[in-house]
Amino acid sequence: MEIRTEPGRQEPKIIILAGAESGELRRLAERLAKLSMGPVPVSSGEERKLLPQEEFLRFYTDGKGVSAQTGEAVYGVPLRLYELEGRLDPTRFVRVSNSEIINLDRVTAVDLSLAGTIRMTLDGVAQAYVSRRYMKKIKETLRLGRGNCRGQD
Repeated sequence: MEIRTEPGRQEPKIIILAGAESGELRRLAERLAKLSMGPVPVSSGEERKLLPQEEFLRFYTDGKGVSAQTGEAVYGVPLRLYELEGRLDPTRFVRVSNSEIINLDRVTAVDLSLAGTIRMTLDGVAQAYVSRRYMKKIKETLRLGRGNCRGQD
């Protein structure tokens, strides 16, 4: 494996060099294309900055656009939710409704006691509700052994 830096580059670029193309290489390229683990641009008032993905609890629409919540603050995001979904690490972030994406690594509690609803607590400071449309996907994700966020049917 070889890693090269390029001054001024904002996003990483991956090049696969091989003697011949194969199905395995295509699958690898597809998996790598889905991983965009770069920082997320946010703003608070006049302040603009890039924050690492692991800092975020969730991203959600709030009527004025998209907001991003960390453990300390809520920021505006200059991207649409579907654009964020394509840039976020799919092993860490999952859409739970049409208006919200959460960081599975920050889920500290899952409540399945509500009829037909899953409520997730993120670092003890935020709650997200899984919509019916995403219920099956979330239940399957929770069964994959994600540490302390396992649920039952």
